[in-house]
Amino acid sequence: MSKAKVLVAEKVGASGIDLLKQHFDVELGFDWDREQVRARLGEFDGILIRSATKLDAELLAAGTRLRAIGRAGVGVDNVDVAEATKRGIVVANAPLSNVVTAAEHTLALLLALARNIPQAHQSLVEGRWDRSKYSGVELYEKTLGVVGFGRIGQLVAERAKGFGMHVIAYDPIVGHSRYEELGVERAATPDEVYAVADFLTLHLPKTPETTGWLNAEVLSKCKDGVRVLNVARGPLVVDADLQAALDSGKVAGAALDVFQTEPITDHPLFGHPKVIATPHLGASTAEANDRAGFQAAEQIVAALTGGSVTTAVNIPAIPEDDLEALSPYVPLSRSLGKIAAALLHGTAIDSVRAEFLGGIGSRDTRLLALNVLLGVLERGGERDLNEVNAPALAKQRGIGTSELNDTRSRDYTDLIRVTVASGDEQASVVGTVIGNHHRPHLLEAWGQRFQVQLEDHITLFRYRDVPGMLGRVGTLFGKHEVNIVSSIVGRQPEGDSEGLAAMVITTDVPVPQTLVDEIVATDGFFAGVTVNL
Repeated sequence: MSKAKVLVAEKVGASGIDLLKQHFDVELGFDWDREQVRARLGEFDGILIRSATKLDAELLAAGTRLRAIGRAGVGVDNVDVAEATKRGIVVANAPLSNVVTAAEHTLALLLALARNIPQAHQSLVEGRWDRSKYSGVELYEKTLGVVGFGRIGQLVAERAKGFGMHVIAYDPIVGHSRYEELGVERAATPDEVYAVADFLTLHLPKTPETTGWLNAEVLSKCKDGVRVLNVARGPLVVDADLQAALDSGKVAGAALDVFQTEPITDHPLFGHPKVIATPHLGASTAEANDRAGFQAAEQIVAALTGGSVTTAVNIPAIPEDDLEALSPYVPLSRSLGKIAAALLHGTAIDSVRAEFLGGIGSRDTRLLALNVLLGVLERGGERDLNEVNAPALAKQRGIGTSELNDTRSRDYTDLIRVTVASGDEQASVVGTVIGNHHRPHLLEAWGQRFQVQLEDHITLFRYRDVPGMLGRVGTLFGKHEVNIVSSIVGRQPEGDSEGLAAMVITTDVPVPQTLVDEIVATDGFFAGVTVNL
């Protein structure tokens, strides 16, 4: 039996190529142009690429034998993943290749910031002996605040503790157990981090919610003399606000590796005496580059030898008849995960339970369970998510998952119930699809029942069931010029002694969090969340 053939289309580390050669016939096509790749791709079972090779529909059509694509890096924008999936080609990336490198660069900047190393070096180069001017501070027994406690944030925390630092971190979806394992204090809100941090490091993804995260309001909540670091994404920081805080002395120093636009050499903060900066070096090491190639090669080996492809960005294999029957429930599952996570008000999630009841309970519902988990993780701002890596990311964050299938269902032919828990607190939502067009509907939240079609923007309130509450909400929405598409009030559960009701509102535009907070602050309201689906 002949070996499978793999094309390495771009230069990667020798370790990845050597791994492939242990299993397959490997050909190096570093200098091939597009036409050469198109002409010969039909000879290969797998291909390893970086970012230069564009595997669009035309090239994939030429790859008649292709079964696996390995991307030596994180993004897969240069691969038509949808087309590859249609053709049964596994697409895998190397999302963990640079996490150690980014964490180490954060620590390098942390030390440089504490001891004024770049400024002191420059003073000597310029012929000055400014020993007293650049006296620094110790990391020992200082508090490091970490906002965004994912893979990189956790590695930074582990290393900072080696310097004797106290670490406090905030992340809305990392479970309590992960903090305990690392010996890190868990903050319930970002404000708890700002209040005590001597050093503040950001490790958030770039999303609409996190853009401009570090602004004047946040900086005003920090300790006087705080030092801030950003090795994540440039748009997290409002540059003008940071500069003002540096000039006023509120912020004692800043270390920046990323910027609003890149490349850039004329940033206003580059010449600031309290700022040290590097040109986006967080992922730039020889080891990270080599690791990316090796990890991508590992995925190709797994795909072509029947192993587990742990970083695939395609959907898992589901029987065709089940996939057809369950497809309408995929967006519903994701939406229910988001809504359930929102009902816990940003607290750390310990577990996610998905129940599939009725006819769908007899199907292979793994895809639905994965989309529930995706919704939960998306609510926390997790990046680079897909149906394959979601379980690993949940495990890394200490989130337990469970799935229940039951062919019995009350009132509706098919139901999905999602329950998320944090300590003793939990939140459940129930939904289904209705009609020939399979419209997703929310049927239950906070234990109260209703039937409302899910739109792109949904807002829920829990309040005391007295006259005038719906009118009060409508008035404030109108004041903020937010048009209500639909609204419905949940029925009281049997035996409810609290006298509480639930209100669900859908809108055609996102609802500002300030509006939700304004309503919840009024008499009789107990909770409010808004979710963009």
